[in-house]
Amino acid sequence: MKRKRKNRWLLIIFPTTKQNRTKSTSKLKNQSASSHVSTASLSHITSAAMLNISHLLRNYINRQILVTVRNFLNSIHQKSHSLFLFITRSQSQSNGNQSSTTNDDDPPPPFDPSEPSVPISYPIKTLQELESGAYFDSFHYPFNRSSVPLQNGAFPDRPRILVCHDMRGGYVDDKWVQGGTNADAYAIWHWYLMDIFVYFSHNLVSLPPPCWTNTAHRHGVKVLGTFITEWDEGSIIADKLVSTKESACMYAERLAELAVALGFDGWLINMEVGVSEGKVPNLKEFVSHLTNTMHSALPGSLIIWYDSVTINGMLSWQNQLNEKNKPFFDICDGIFVNYLWTVDALSFISPVAGDRKYDVYMGIDVFGRGTFGGGQWKTNVALDVLKKSDVSAAIFAPGWVYETNQPPDFQTAQNLWWSLVEKSWGISQNYPEVLPFYSNFDQGRGLHSSAEGRQVLETPWNNLSSQGFQPFLKFSNDANLEAIQVSVNFKEASYSGGGNITFKGTLENGDHFIARLFRSELLLGDLPVHFTYSVKSEENSLVGLLLEFSTPTKKTKSVIVASSETNQFSSKFSEVIEPRQVKRQETAPGWVVEETSIAMNGYTITGINALCYRPESENSMLRIQSRYSQDSASTCSPAEYFAVLGDIAIRTSGQNSDFPPYSSWQVEAQYLKWTSNSQGSKILSVKISWKLKHGNVSQFPKYNIYVAAKQSDENPERRLEGSRKYLGSAHMEAFFVCDLDVPSGTESLKFIIQVCSVDGTSQKLDGSPFLLLDVENN
Repeated sequence: MKRKRKNRWLLIIFPTTKQNRTKSTSKLKNQSASSHVSTASLSHITSAAMLNISHLLRNYINRQILVTVRNFLNSIHQKSHSLFLFITRSQSQSNGNQSSTTNDDDPPPPFDPSEPSVPISYPIKTLQELESGAYFDSFHYPFNRSSVPLQNGAFPDRPRILVCHDMRGGYVDDKWVQGGTNADAYAIWHWYLMDIFVYFSHNLVSLPPPCWTNTAHRHGVKVLGTFITEWDEGSIIADKLVSTKESACMYAERLAELAVALGFDGWLINMEVGVSEGKVPNLKEFVSHLTNTMHSALPGSLIIWYDSVTINGMLSWQNQLNEKNKPFFDICDGIFVNYLWTVDALSFISPVAGDRKYDVYMGIDVFGRGTFGGGQWKTNVALDVLKKSDVSAAIFAPGWVYETNQPPDFQTAQNLWWSLVEKSWGISQNYPEVLPFYSNFDQGRGLHSSAEGRQVLETPWNNLSSQGFQPFLKFSNDANLEAIQVSVNFKEASYSGGGNITFKGTLENGDHFIARLFRSELLLGDLPVHFTYSVKSEENSLVGLLLEFSTPTKKTKSVIVASSETNQFSSKFSEVIEPRQVKRQETAPGWVVEETSIAMNGYTITGINALCYRPESENSMLRIQSRYSQDSASTCSPAEYFAVLGDIAIRTSGQNSDFPPYSSWQVEAQYLKWTSNSQGSKILSVKISWKLKHGNVSQFPKYNIYVAAKQSDENPERRLEGSRKYLGSAHMEAFFVCDLDVPSGTESLKFIIQVCSVDGTSQKLDGSPFLLLDVENN
């Protein structure tokens, strides 16, 4: 079987299979091969054709087979290189690079990380950069530190799921630290189905953008960066890396320093080049020293070895754990086994790994190139086998759903694909586990954004750092089976952030529908627990909560939080509690905020669900209409149901938000730069930073940034004093304002930093810290 797989390239040399897709063409410019395609003929091929060929290769070619092809062609045609030149140019075109013969434009200036600019995440590309520590001198470094610590560093003693993202080579929309403008940016929101997330690209050192670390940590998932060497350039790097024991240790320490400083949890080590057998001891020293240094600096951190180089220094994927790669496994925290494994290989894991079998992560390529089960919509085939064998899984490139535009749309396809993972593997993370807990169901992207029911942004945006705790919604291939369709909705106006949960369908009078929101392991103590949630609905479409509790003796209890018209539930659930309406949002018509308190000392909350229901009688409907709407006329028929859940907060009575007054903050302007445009307006760029004079900011995960302008004239059409423009959100104590257009006649600018608490509440803008800048004298 193995020989047949290796020989398949002879029959399908262009559409070859592939296990590690983006590695296919990124470094081929250093290889030598044969072709009769001339440079002149290449100039007649359109960019579109180049892109199509590049995409074809990325989707089908297999890294292991590509190495075989390269070696075969090198052995026969030592002096010919046109074929790989063709592939290289194709890849170059796909990256937007053109040769000087086809592009008359001047090349853009080189990126200077020391100069102030819009904050971005970027990788380290050379050993020299890594060794020098130049990254820490970058203007962008402070913006790339994650701000959300991992709540629970303990690792479960069970089969685990590692997810390696590798989406279009990395650093796409996610590189914009303060967020971008693409509402369709790639995102992951099924964090409850994984244990480890690896940020992967084909650069030497892939540093996870802080947005991924922030949202993964929020959901209890560990985050790893990637250190990779590949192709001829990688051979030179590897040779220098392990030239001596001292060099191996030094580079290991630099990697550990980066992970600790930026707040992520370790590294995937992907050595995809051979090393001389005499230097294998130094390679082992690199892995061992990195593991020990990370463990010492960050307890609970992880170093994962990729199944590539063997103990004799050869680049030879084993597709199993055996004596050739186990020496590396023994000195780190786990191994990511290559994708071309067979079922027979699984039987050797326990004998070889011993009590560490869960540290063996069997690779599955979602693109399906040679992987067991075929990947794609059959990824669960491999997961089922691994689950039955009681070992861990490593899912590579779930961005396949996004990159291949799976129908009908990304949101739907993504939910259905991950539902296969849940069906096969089950839920890995539970939350809430600690209080306070808050979720606005924001996926970190949207078409608008709101604060307490008031819209503050009306344009598309993306920022994964803003992603709230994601609901455990259930999805089915046949949505018509459910009376109510449940979805995170970007189009409907939100109460907070850019998302909400929308319930839409049909429900008869007296009927109810239960939708899973969260699976929890939250032990309650002496203090009552307060639940607050926001709702917007049609008059006879009601939303409440169904809370599930249990005791150590497995005694269970179900409590309904719903309006007074709940006689229909009295015989079906343990208890019914009527919430009180704390406020109706005056500036956000339709939103109602409900609150209730529950005292259940010794019980554990195991489930939080939404309860969609209709009252039984017409009179009940009229009473409900007067409660929820100023207009008692119903806008939908008795069978139609529509309601929106905006957010949910859970806290104890001792956890009320207490925002420090603005005088408690020190706010500074740095890198202040004024320029002018041809219309006479001034252009401002400035870094705003803030810190508490006393105390820490750990309870403040987010800051909304606004600017208000004071005009020097009294023209009502130009006077902006008192108005506030939303600029964005910060997830650290700094924000870079870039190229802000300041109209002529502006006297001063007031930048307001609205402090947001972990429980979802926000400081009043009038009491928030601020920075005042004089405009007229600049």
